[in-house]
Amino acid sequence: MRAKINGEYIEFVNDVNLLDFIQKDKKLNPKSIVIEYNGKVLKKEEWQNTFIKDGDIIEIVHFVGGG
Repeated sequence: MRAKINGEYIEFVNDVNLLDFIQKDKKLNPKSIVIEYNGKVLKKEEWQNTFIKDGDIIEIVHFVGGG
């Protein structure tokens, strides 16, 4: 299975939900990102039950603070 994530195609062997992907694979803090899944911004509560499927297009936006 292959999905496009932030413009790059990534191959997946096993099913993975968005929450596990961002925490385990990308090591991102869920509090500082937004996920657009196939053109729709998902609520954080949806991440655990949304599994990455073949052909998905996902954008992960990471907020950076500064001043």
